[in-house]
Amino acid sequence: MRVVLAGFGPFPGAPVNPSGVLAKALVHSRRPALAGLHRTATVFATSYPAVDRGLPKLFAEKPDIVLVFGLAGRRRQVCIETRARNAVSVLFPDASGHRPAQSVIKLGGPQALTGRAPFVQLVGAVRTRKVPVRLSRDAGRYLCNYIYWRALERAPKGRPLVQFVHIPAVSINPQRKRRGSRRSLSLADVIRAGESLLIALAAASRR
Repeated sequence: MRVVLAGFGPFPGAPVNPSGVLAKALVHSRRPALAGLHRTATVFATSYPAVDRGLPKLFAEKPDIVLVFGLAGRRRQVCIETRARNAVSVLFPDASGHRPAQSVIKLGGPQALTGRAPFVQLVGAVRTRKVPVRLSRDAGRYLCNYIYWRALERAPKGRPLVQFVHIPAVSINPQRKRRGSRRSLSLADVIRAGESLLIALAAASRR
């Protein structure tokens, strides 16, 4: 089974983007349940042209699973995105300074594309790792939503199995600030969550 993992590089306000680090880490994970998966990772520059150039190359590898991560710095949980909206912000440029010319991804296209991954099972898989997680119907209007839309567009019948996941900002050395407060997630936390997501997606793809 071939798996393509992807994340993003830095962008204004995020000089270190953990989504790209996570994608690479999952390629090297030695968890036994992942041993049968042929894994490759790509880190996209945070720009619309980079996605347009790079995503077709990923699909050309004929993967069974495409799992993409993005950073949502204001969120506190891992978010399993369930749909991509046919919308893009014309106000916020990407990391290269490019600004979309229109507020929709595809003129005349549907308002949204819904993924076909087993969302409830994915949430359950992450919860087994003691990592906070929830479903999300809003992937934003930036590169994360854009790449999810473009990937789903290339998999209209659910093959390959495509999933986008937002991760929060992570701390290298998370510590509780006071008794009873929730510690910030660490990179190790999101790696464990990513491993469980990948195992669940592989099981779903085999059905």
